[in-house]
Amino acid sequence: MEFNLLKNDPQSNARAGLLHTAHGVIETPIFMPVGTVGSVKGVPQDQLKNAIQAQIILGNTYHLYLRPGTSVLEQAGGLHKFMNWDKPILTDSGGYQVFSLSANRKLREEGALFQSHIDGSKHLFSPENVMDIQRSIGADIIMAFDECTPYPCDYSYARQSMEMTHRWLLRCQDRFDATEGKYGYSQSLFPIVQGSVYKDLRVQSAEFIAKQGREGNAIGGLSVGEPAEMMYEMTELVTAILPVEKPRYLMGVGTPANILECIALGVDMFDCVMPTRNAATACCLPQKALSIFEMKSGRMI
Repeated sequence: MEFNLLKNDPQSNARAGLLHTAHGVIETPIFMPVGTVGSVKGVPQDQLKNAIQAQIILGNTYHLYLRPGTSVLEQAGGLHKFMNWDKPILTDSGGYQVFSLSANRKLREEGALFQSHIDGSKHLFSPENVMDIQRSIGADIIMAFDECTPYPCDYSYARQSMEMTHRWLLRCQDRFDATEGKYGYSQSLFPIVQGSVYKDLRVQSAEFIAKQGREGNAIGGLSVGEPAEMMYEMTELVTAILPVEKPRYLMGVGTPANILECIALGVDMFDCVMPTRNAATACCLPQKALSIFEMKSGRMI
């Protein structure tokens, strides 16, 4: 994977770039539609490619692991062929879904033990097998296994969680670097900055992640209910530390206003289920929000 910066905005930290992957080039900043279980709900593939002109979509490791399962995906030749999508794919690690299943999971150093929401069966996600699962899915960009802390959470929990996420990252890297892709093309691993809304933890985590020297970096745990201004403050803090020459991905964000603000802070990649969910329930943007979006970025409308 290669990232080329093309232009920087002189009045902010916004930048434009090209992210080269095995399945095509992505123009950044980019919003990635979420295709949880092998498709973006309610959107046919031809509309994704031609009308929406999506350059990359996101798949969900937790859901794809449970159904259809890695053996089915491997028989199909990976998720690209399974869903007839020839452009780039990013898969999350399942950490957020494990977080959302807090009543049905147990965290330990080994990994996360959880119950399937489908049939109640028990499963273990570890840093090692999450790398193996994402290798089988075949995404161009795969995410390190982390714990997504809730908001609010106390400082002690946030620190312990961040430290475990760092230890898990080292195990993810060992497994990822010791294995190869299954379908004849390269994959890239992105680590994830955590630390809740505590400045010193975010700085510590960003510095640790930057030192790993991976091909891109992600910022997690900032779409879990914290105030928007707090999200912006943590994002600005982290983007000042993460390498400028590598793409930055803010996970789970968000609304048009959130995206535009965080682009100005130096973020390159975004994802959120909001557009798909809003469309499924015939929901639309409030007129005030739509007016702000049109005013700030008519091109994106």
